[in-house]
Amino acid sequence: MAEEQARQPLRAQWDPTRRDLGKPRNPRPVRHVRKQSRIGRFVSMYGWRAYAIPILLIVTVLVVVDAVRGAGTDESLGETGTPGFGNLSHDAQDSAVTDSPPKADGSFAADLPSGALPAGGPFTVEGAGTWHIVPGSGPKVGEGTEQDFTYTVEVEDGIDTSGFGGDESFGRMVDQTLANPKSWTKDPRFAFRRVDEGDPDFRISLTSQMTVREGCGYDIELEGSCYNPSMGRVLLNEPRWVRGAIDFQGDIGSYRQYQINHEVGHAIGYEAHQPCETENGLAPVMMQQTFGTSNNDIAELDPEGVVPMNGLTCRFNPWPFPRG
Repeated sequence: MAEEQARQPLRAQWDPTRRDLGKPRNPRPVRHVRKQSRIGRFVSMYGWRAYAIPILLIVTVLVVVDAVRGAGTDESLGETGTPGFGNLSHDAQDSAVTDSPPKADGSFAADLPSGALPAGGPFTVEGAGTWHIVPGSGPKVGEGTEQDFTYTVEVEDGIDTSGFGGDESFGRMVDQTLANPKSWTKDPRFAFRRVDEGDPDFRISLTSQMTVREGCGYDIELEGSCYNPSMGRVLLNEPRWVRGAIDFQGDIGSYRQYQINHEVGHAIGYEAHQPCETENGLAPVMMQQTFGTSNNDIAELDPEGVVPMNGLTCRFNPWPFPRG
């Protein structure tokens, strides 16, 4: 019989879960399972991400709060984020030559390494002492609620401007600099308009080395530019236009913008120079950055001047309103 049963085909039970009713069924143990909370289900579902997400949220909130607190301020730029200015004089046309170096009477530095002319391209040593107007005029830029200045762009006869784009390129640089929203027209009191005839308020004149020395002075042997009100000219030093200044670290374009803004600043009434205000901040545009951006360097050049020997050093800055 056993052998016959063994030869019978295997049959699956209709109910695979059915147990042999002949055996008593042991009762299932009672399990005490706690119902998961929402946080528990969240952790079970996302694993390690459940811990990372809150941390990222906290970091994001801290960054946003810090950004809001810092909006409009920059420690490197002082409390307002922008270097300040001296007092505006409304009789700049009658003032003395501005930016001329102090007289070499023995109490000043004989030279200044940071004020040396960098190596670079060729320039004109001596021009003709006369200037020609670069043709071109344009609309007024700026509001001009108090002053609406006219200017011509001029190049001294004898200067070869082909090495830096020609006369028109020089004129375009002047126009674009003064029209930039970081320049003087950020102040609604000022407006500028380029003309090429008549009697302008001042003439922005690219000038050779020796003619600049005659118009600006050369008691201290440093190449500089100046505003000479008796000539009605902003005399831009061509050697500096070509080679820049040491503290501008080879950035010729920024130096040219500084040259224009600084000397035009004198022409519109900012006679006084300024010191570096904040360590590693942006230098005020009316600082003599041609000679350096360290207060100690400028104070050594002119110990009786407005710049204190306090060790502060700024970064170069070509703009009156560098934050636009």
